[in-house]
Amino acid sequence: MITISSLSKIYRTNEIETVALENVNLTIERGEFLSIMGPSGCGKSTLLNIIGLLDAPSSGSIQINGTSTEGMKDKALAAFRNKSLGFVFQSFHLINSLNVLDNVELPLLYRRVSASERKRLAQEVLEKVGLSHRMRHFPTQLSGGQCQRVAVARAIIGNPDIILADEPTGNLDSKMGAEVMQLLHQLNKEDGRTIVMVTHNEEQAKQTSRTVRFFDGRQVQ
Repeated sequence: MITISSLSKIYRTNEIETVALENVNLTIERGEFLSIMGPSGCGKSTLLNIIGLLDAPSSGSIQINGTSTEGMKDKALAAFRNKSLGFVFQSFHLINSLNVLDNVELPLLYRRVSASERKRLAQEVLEKVGLSHRMRHFPTQLSGGQCQRVAVARAIIGNPDIILADEPTGNLDSKMGAEVMQLLHQLNKEDGRTIVMVTHNEEQAKQTSRTVRFFDGRQVQ
């Protein structure tokens, strides 16, 4: 599903060179739930951003679902990202001026899906995450756990093969975090979605298929 070969990422300024990732080689199988762990600043989120086509490597290559993204123009990258990838972030990234239904519909606006079909699909995924009764509420009227479930609904409305989750429970208490993890496991086991999750939580990592650890930009396990 995802093949990363000899991947490095270096940030350069006039005065300093920072190696964020160095010679990463990693294969993530279809249907796998992979955890990425390591101390702050070790390159975890940088790797997730590269997998999510939000950043480009300095060297090396990445293939997603058999497609090489090297040399893709911005428009093609955006279309591929919209179709194949769903994102769940630690801080939710919901738009407070939009209600829950409108937030979830957003990814479909870029696919020219009709308004009635967007609404139907949004209602469907909100039912799946247990929030159909909150679709007219705004993010500021929801708990943190509910906001994250809205973010998950938004991530899956386009039926992506891969979900990328960056510290999805980092802003939640243990109970709400457990609920979000249960939802991610459901999407993995019942829907067969491939999930790549950055986390600091050892207990949550133990529940996933495999854990890869990073230190100072290098894959150490």
